[in-house]
Amino acid sequence: MSWVLAIDQGTTSSRAILFDAQMKPRAMAQREFPQHFPDSGWVEHDPQDLWQSTLATCREALERGGVTAGELAAIGITNQRETTVVWEAVTGQPIHRAIVWQDRRTAGICAALREAGHEEMISERTGLLLDPYFSATKVKWILDNVKGARAAAEAGRLRFGTVDSWLIWNLTGGRVHATDATNAARTMLYDIRKGRWDEEICALLGVPLSMLPQVHDCAAEFGTTEASLLGAPVPIRGVAGDQQAATVGQACFEPGMMKSTYGTGCFALLNTGDELVRSQNRLLGTIAYRLGGRTSYALEGSVYIAGAVVQWLRDGLGIISRAADTQRLAEAADPAQQLYLVPAFTGLGAPYWDAEARGAIFGLTRNSGPAELARAALESVGFQTRDLMEAMRADWPGGSGGVLRVDGGMTASAYTMQFLADIIGAPVDRPEVAETTALGAAWLAGMQAGLYPDSEGFARAWALERRFEPQMDDDRREALYAGWKDAVSRTLSR
Repeated sequence: MSWVLAIDQGTTSSRAILFDAQMKPRAMAQREFPQHFPDSGWVEHDPQDLWQSTLATCREALERGGVTAGELAAIGITNQRETTVVWEAVTGQPIHRAIVWQDRRTAGICAALREAGHEEMISERTGLLLDPYFSATKVKWILDNVKGARAAAEAGRLRFGTVDSWLIWNLTGGRVHATDATNAARTMLYDIRKGRWDEEICALLGVPLSMLPQVHDCAAEFGTTEASLLGAPVPIRGVAGDQQAATVGQACFEPGMMKSTYGTGCFALLNTGDELVRSQNRLLGTIAYRLGGRTSYALEGSVYIAGAVVQWLRDGLGIISRAADTQRLAEAADPAQQLYLVPAFTGLGAPYWDAEARGAIFGLTRNSGPAELARAALESVGFQTRDLMEAMRADWPGGSGGVLRVDGGMTASAYTMQFLADIIGAPVDRPEVAETTALGAAWLAGMQAGLYPDSEGFARAWALERRFEPQMDDDRREALYAGWKDAVSRTLSR
């Protein structure tokens, strides 16, 4: 049993990656699934699409790697966070499509809770801001809007979970309803200081405790898969939300270390160790990971649109046919033009948290074209990252001024990474193993199985592929950033 299978269930696709005993990825399978947009600002997934695409990629990765399920030491799971699934306990059937983390339909519920004076209490206990981003108000919406759902929930017949819980339930044939501390911390129902579901918040939102999964450490025993699914029973031994898994995969185990992941969105986490920092700049205090019963905390900044802005160039505007085309276009852009694209397609995340803001482009001229739009799209990722880092420096002085470790699909663009280093004025490190999120899940599972080293050994094994040093002069950097701040101010809804 010298292999680990990592499930990486994301916002636009499901992937499975097979890691060997040296923690190297050896085989991978990936499948995209449909996105559903039933109304403005609404985003949904079919939970069966999430499950079936995950199962298919697991089987395909094993086949490609020439490995049988009996040779697996463990399965690790990492997942899109906050996305909310509610299903029937007896049949395992979802009662509604999954409401995705990007979805903004519960802004009114959040506003009502805020007006009723509950924001301070919720933020104090969960570390989160009162926002539609998190799972709690999504669960309430489902119970309030699906016929018979609330009565069924109160009778103990429904289960709620983030995507990890939904996958664990299906992998174990409905025997295990569990999650880990990092996913629980993103629901807005979990007290991250006391390490338990908060009964008062659950009651406030009308979420019965019987719906909630059991919470484990990130490396723990989460049950065993049904033998019929993969050909043999396999223990599930590691679980973490995608951004926390990336933090682990980047070996950011020491306070002050910081990583930023560029997938659909951009998510930066700064390890603050045993200290849960209460942000004064609208960042989130959250759990970085929990190992051996010990919780390490983080400051997190979440940006809704990063890689998704490139998808918009491709699918919305049709000016590129593949993501890699953006770099070629950006390099050909007119240096005399400075466009700012504020990609607030589903509102703005940290540090603005404006659910009603919508995207805008500033600086257009008659000469502006696809090249200038592509450059503005890629630069928006760097500008938004700097917003997060400025807020982190203010909340935890001296804690985020060093090297930024990066991962995710957009890091393949050298143009984007160089601009990122330039605009933040700090080195950007890209690791050898690009599949950092999956690696984090694999390490958690493999470490729990006794196959992989402890955190110190894992940190020593982390390897750099390329460092991007800042090359822009300070005056140019600050002028560009001032222009970005002005563009954002014109985009905000309030």
